[in-house]
Amino acid sequence: MRLTEPAPAKLNLALHVRGKLPDGRHALETVFAFCTDGDRVEAEAAEALSLEFAGPFAAALSDKDDNLVLIAARSLAEAASVEAKASLFLTKRLPVASGIGGGSADAAATLRLLTRLWGIDPSFAAEVAPAIGSDVPACLLSLSARGTEAGDRLELVDGGDITGTPVLLVNPGVPLATREVFAAWDGVDHGPLGEWREGRNDLEAPARALVPAIGDVLHWLKAREGVNFARMSGSGATSFALFDSEEARDRAAASCPADWWHLATFLR
Repeated sequence: MRLTEPAPAKLNLALHVRGKLPDGRHALETVFAFCTDGDRVEAEAAEALSLEFAGPFAAALSDKDDNLVLIAARSLAEAASVEAKASLFLTKRLPVASGIGGGSADAAATLRLLTRLWGIDPSFAAEVAPAIGSDVPACLLSLSARGTEAGDRLELVDGGDITGTPVLLVNPGVPLATREVFAAWDGVDHGPLGEWREGRNDLEAPARALVPAIGDVLHWLKAREGVNFARMSGSGATSFALFDSEEARDRAAASCPADWWHLATFLR
């Protein structure tokens, strides 16, 4: 029997970079939210570990060995002392290197999926998640949360005020490596994160310097009727807008420039 697990798109409602941690990673304060749509991971029992791709962005995943889905599977098997045996299938609907947690969400979905397939305690998934990637613990929960340290120390927050909010994600069609954006960060601590609507994304300026089209996307989103909030997510290049109504979001989605990727969805 094939099991299926969603890998919801991740949004950073705010992202403050506060400096460096002793281990060299960047110290972050962020608020995560998740969408109702994203990638999908499937698994079934097999005699070995394998991975196949499909979906509109499958072609961007050329190196299977480095894919976070397989890394997550191997890490979980090692931690739980089980054999890494599963036939995995990833439907890649989210653009890669886009600031919405695609790879991290895929890894987290794999961890949730294989704890079920292999019949192991979910605590093993939580144990290995931080080493796979800083966003993987948040994606493992896929619930609204406040992240500190490298974004991987989490505190759940009440997402009731945003659950069900119509949201439009837009990417200008340019992949943007997280490493490059952090390297271009100005190194200045601009202060702590309070309420996320009053916060900022400290990676927006370096991301826009690398991909100026991010500014075009944000300008376009903020000009749409019914938008009450817009910001770049993560290290870019995807930005998002929250709308007053589903109808306003759908009108914006219908008018999105043809060369930009977009996803009309809701917050979980």
